[in-house]
Amino acid sequence: MKKPTIEKVGKGLFDEEFRREELKKHKDPLKRLNAVVDWEMFRPILETALHKKSKGPGGRPAYDAVLMFKILVLQRVYGLSDEQAELQIMDRLSFQDFLGLRLADKVPDEKTIWVFRQDLTEKKVAESLFETFKAHLESTGLLLKAGVIVDATFVDVPRQRNTREENETIKKGAIPEEWGKEENQNKLEQKDTDARWTKKNGERHFGYKDHVKVDRGSKLITAYTVTDASVHDSQAVGNLLTQEDAGKEFHADSAYVGEPIAKVLEEKGMGNAIHEKGYRNHPLTEEQKSRNREKSKIRVRVEHVFGFMQTSMKGIFVRVIGKQRVGMIIGLANLAYNLFRYEQLLRLGSKA
Repeated sequence: MKKPTIEKVGKGLFDEEFRREELKKHKDPLKRLNAVVDWEMFRPILETALHKKSKGPGGRPAYDAVLMFKILVLQRVYGLSDEQAELQIMDRLSFQDFLGLRLADKVPDEKTIWVFRQDLTEKKVAESLFETFKAHLESTGLLLKAGVIVDATFVDVPRQRNTREENETIKKGAIPEEWGKEENQNKLEQKDTDARWTKKNGERHFGYKDHVKVDRGSKLITAYTVTDASVHDSQAVGNLLTQEDAGKEFHADSAYVGEPIAKVLEEKGMGNAIHEKGYRNHPLTEEQKSRNREKSKIRVRVEHVFGFMQTSMKGIFVRVIGKQRVGMIIGLANLAYNLFRYEQLLRLGSKA
């Protein structure tokens, strides 16, 4: 029986352009993001942070700072490691279009991505990048400033296999004596001594918390702070609120109930819209339950923020070690959320 023949088609000069034109017909979220974000607003911070004294002529030219920054955004949106980011950029035309690359262009390798992020981490620019975009949001009038919602989410990191004694030493802010020995330096570099264990609803977490303040009307994050996982949600409120919040309603779940928070709200001149809490032998009355239901209609908006991070952004589990590096990742995740929320607000307006 004669085997069927397969017609071989040579690669045409314009095949790549045809494929890119086909991609444009689809609703690519990265294309929509590129259409509304002026990435150049981040360049001054990036180039200042990356400025190094010249070592003389020679060597490979550095990749464009904004291009590298957009790779970090891609990583947070799609939950990619450095190795996966390199591979996916080479493999996906949509990623190349987002970065302004062509098939013939060289793609930054995983080591280059790691070094770039590490340089930004050491210069502690995560908050500056976040605040730069927040200033842009202010200028657009998208921050409605009718009230704030505060909440926190766990950010898990790779779990440590320490002894009980080692964990007790770390909790006290010290390093186990054995780890400090010269022959154990490699082991120490792999230990996250800033992360902490905690338990909530029967589930154990090891890592950190992302505490956010969200604009009630727009669901945009306006401030954040990073702590280890053992810090109670209410303890971070003082780092989130400013005098600019005076006169606004403060929305939060019952975890924030208590005299310390009530005092902070009074000092800031804010209205208290925290969910009321029931206690043993003192359950909530029907009237209190009714008030909580009304408050939930507003407070639930913060769940949309974390829901987007957990689903569309594949969560914010991090693979790095130490609070400083984790803080950089969390800052980028919060910024990435705001970038996509910004695009959504412009596209859908009040429907969003």
